[in-house]
Amino acid sequence: MIAWLQMASDDFRKHQSISDPSFAPDGGRASMEAPTKMTRTAKKHKKSSLPPGTRFVRVLQRDWQLWVLLLPALAYFVVFCYFPMYGVQIAFRDYKAALGITGSKWVGFKFFEKFFSSYYCGRMFLNTFLLNFYGILIGFPIPILLAIMLNQLNWKRFKGFAQTAIYVPHFISTVVLAGMIYLFFSPTNGIINHLITAAGGKSIYFIMEPGWFRPLFIGSEIWQNAGWNTILYIATLTSIDPQLYEAATIDGATRWDKIRHIDLPHLIPIAVMMLILNCGSLLSSNTDKALLLQTSGNMATSDILGVYVYNVGIAASKAQYSYASAIGLCLNVINFCIIMLVNAVSRKMSDISLF
Repeated sequence: MIAWLQMASDDFRKHQSISDPSFAPDGGRASMEAPTKMTRTAKKHKKSSLPPGTRFVRVLQRDWQLWVLLLPALAYFVVFCYFPMYGVQIAFRDYKAALGITGSKWVGFKFFEKFFSSYYCGRMFLNTFLLNFYGILIGFPIPILLAIMLNQLNWKRFKGFAQTAIYVPHFISTVVLAGMIYLFFSPTNGIINHLITAAGGKSIYFIMEPGWFRPLFIGSEIWQNAGWNTILYIATLTSIDPQLYEAATIDGATRWDKIRHIDLPHLIPIAVMMLILNCGSLLSSNTDKALLLQTSGNMATSDILGVYVYNVGIAASKAQYSYASAIGLCLNVINFCIIMLVNAVSRKMSDISLF
């Protein structure tokens, strides 16, 4: 009797599920799944068939608050980065302020040829490249090491003090930093020369020696910006799941093992991207500091492209605007090619790239 009632109940459910899907054992999900998928596909096809302008208007209407927040940043880049590109044509004209940009005579690549045929062109390229190459080679790993060491500190007060201490030099102006270099490395009153003479050595006129320009420039750059550049790496390390460290501790991993197998793998992607960006400035140096540290004695190594552009474009009694613009445009094109090349190599070798 019970078996017969169960069979009758099953037959009733089957008939009801045909007429009304809600009576099905799965609540009608199986019968409704196919129409739902078809509806989503139709909506997606309809959405993709809309013209780009209509889709943009709909997105703008839907998320207009976000676009309002983005508007100041867009305005900044348009006004200060894209509008000035109109003046790039100065590099191809014999610019005269009285005639204006479009009224000045078109001379083509005249100033580019003048620059590449100049006597000190090769020396300036080499000095600029070596200054930035050594800066990246020596200074790039230091923020990563500092970030790893700070991340290993367990005493929060000392960790906060150390972070503040290495951030502060970033806010010192270039002029003040150059003055500190002159004071500390003075041949008569400098503390460095006092230590050298106290140890039995001879006083060195660091500022006038060509061989000391790059160490002073790169060393002061590292001291000023290494701490500030750790912010990105510290943020990456703090985002690591603590359970990874706990699991490593349970497995008997030492502190070095955690750094090697947890910290470094998380830092590599962001470090590679930062390296690519830094390679894009191999021909762009801190012109302000180079100009302040340049003397008649160290011209052999301090004569870089940025200082030369300043001298011929602004400081000269007869400013050569077109010539300086041609040099600047040439450097930007070369830097762009370098960053594209490094990005392509990185993408091929490690699958990490900017784009």
